[in-house]
Amino acid sequence: MLFTATLLAPQMTHYRPDQIDLSAQFAPASWTHLLGADENGRDVLTRLIFGARASLLVGLVSAAISAGIGVLFGITAGYFGRYVDALIMRVTDGFMSIPLFFLLLTILTLFGSNLTNVVIVIGLTSWMRVARMVRSEVLKQRAMDYVLAARAIGAKDQGILWRHILPHTLPVTAVATTLNIAFAILTESALSFLGLGVQPPTPSWGNMLASSQTYLWTAPQLAIYPGLLILLTVLSFNALGDGVLDLMDPRTRWVPQSETPTKVGRQAEPATRQEVATETP
Repeated sequence: MLFTATLLAPQMTHYRPDQIDLSAQFAPASWTHLLGADENGRDVLTRLIFGARASLLVGLVSAAISAGIGVLFGITAGYFGRYVDALIMRVTDGFMSIPLFFLLLTILTLFGSNLTNVVIVIGLTSWMRVARMVRSEVLKQRAMDYVLAARAIGAKDQGILWRHILPHTLPVTAVATTLNIAFAILTESALSFLGLGVQPPTPSWGNMLASSQTYLWTAPQLAIYPGLLILLTVLSFNALGDGVLDLMDPRTRWVPQSETPTKVGRQAEPATRQEVATETP
């Protein structure tokens, strides 16, 4: 529903997100303004829909950037090991030791705060979790028989990496990416709340929260609506990550076997001697 609303935003409302109507300041919910109007008479529902565009754009693009960097570093470190692994993991640990929000504030203060910079900065500073998760999976897959067999027949490292090992890292990559989407949306909202994220008049849920803090007592709905959307969106992407893991990881799939569901790969327990004797005529 959220993606549909963002794609069809111009068709879902006849207001512009920056359309000011001072005669409708703090207008209550009505057929004219379904969720009311803000301090400048702008339609709240329209701003929420167009604000979702900015928040989802930041979440999806920055998560794609972090996934690309994380997979590249993680698969390289896990497969080649030794000095390559040590170097990449020390760089990863170094990035993780820096307070991320402080780093974001510093970079955006130096290079300016706009939508493009927010997307790039969040993407370049949130790849560490993906790299560690992919590396862990590659270390496990590297010792599998199919990798040893590929080496035995003379397959090159590049072919083994991209043709055999990479597909097995997709479940953990998908889970880490969905978590990074939720993290990026939450981070963008916090940055916009502090005035370093998406800048007005472009609406985002974060700067809508920032502009509503002055009216918390007189018009609390202006803060409740964007805050509730941020909460529900973050929870949805976290739940999506769990669902993707269950869908893509064959070890967690349940298949019917007789009347009792068992997990794929679990072997049936051997029958006891007493059961065998009972069944023997």
